[in-house]
Amino acid sequence: MKDLGRSLLDKVEQIIDVWVREVRRDLDIESVRGLTYEAVHNDLPDVLTAIATLLTAAFADQEDELEENSLEHGAVRAEQGFDTAEVVREYRVLRNVILAELEPDLSTGSVAEALEAVRKIDSVLDDAVMMSLEEYVNQRIKAIEQVQGQLLLTNQELTRLVQSQQDNVSFLAHELKTPLNSIIGFSSLLLRKQRQQLAETAGSSLEMQQIERIVNNGRQLLRMINNALEISRQEKQPGTLTIESVRVTPLVQTVVDAFEPTAQEKSLELTLDCDRAPEQVETDAMRLQQILTNLVSNAIRYTDAGKVSVCCYTVDAKNEWAIAVEDTGKGIDSEAQLRVFEPYFRVGSEDEYLPESTGLGLAIVSNIVQLLRGRVDLNSKAGVGSTFTVFLPLEPS
Repeated sequence: MKDLGRSLLDKVEQIIDVWVREVRRDLDIESVRGLTYEAVHNDLPDVLTAIATLLTAAFADQEDELEENSLEHGAVRAEQGFDTAEVVREYRVLRNVILAELEPDLSTGSVAEALEAVRKIDSVLDDAVMMSLEEYVNQRIKAIEQVQGQLLLTNQELTRLVQSQQDNVSFLAHELKTPLNSIIGFSSLLLRKQRQQLAETAGSSLEMQQIERIVNNGRQLLRMINNALEISRQEKQPGTLTIESVRVTPLVQTVVDAFEPTAQEKSLELTLDCDRAPEQVETDAMRLQQILTNLVSNAIRYTDAGKVSVCCYTVDAKNEWAIAVEDTGKGIDSEAQLRVFEPYFRVGSEDEYLPESTGLGLAIVSNIVQLLRGRVDLNSKAGVGSTFTVFLPLEPS
């Protein structure tokens, strides 16, 4: 049989031309759309030359060149925005083109020699694609870590500004919300796409974990921005209320349902009891949702095991009703309970602070409850759990 390596070296340019054309036609490789010829093939000629060298008997042990060029190819594909499925797909197309171009040479040997040659080509290509994917994933992780680091710095800076009560906090928070929403949106789309393709390709679960961290951190930062805006509004001017008839159970159910996935991620039981709740009350629906959202969010955040319970009920002999949010979390000691509703106050030492906490949630709850002519009671014991109970009038006074 002819020397396949030398035959491949003679046909490198021809194979690359055919390969680029086939890749452009492949509907499963969307990332080539709009790329120039040079951008599509990038350094693949070097990869192909290294493959040809390994197929040449005299140089069969020289693998360093293939590794170097394959790693470079993976890095370029990561920079161009390819996903792992597309990288695998383009190597599959390359294999088919190589075998088609070498078919005349394969026919010069016996069947056994041809099969052995095909196995050798497959083995070398497998090594090339795995090294390309390895570097591809490394590059994508680095990019994601850079974005994550930028989000962390933004998070820290926002917290510092909020704590120092600078006048431009509200403006800054508004300016941050638009790009942050874009980061969360596009990261969520990328995450869904990668999850769909993981079952079909050699997609990296580690890469998806990094994307998930971006999405989660982005959502935490957005929640902090919203809290900063709310506390800033409350401090500058009294809030206005939109009083209307509100059906209690559907509203509370909607908020609790929204936190079910978060509770499941921590293996927490999240329950709701509205058996004794009033059918409807006269209140501000949006403000009521804010109260419940902050209380349930806090309960889940500070509970590592056990359950979070939400209970609504009418208070007998009084023109009021109550929402109680109980957890089996860390609890709050008696000294901290005296300050827990103060803005920016956080329970525990600085080393124990959760990264997503700014100490604004309960301050917002307290302000809104006062605006609604209600009150908040706290019953808590460190290491056992906490119960926050909000009492509100059935009708505004």
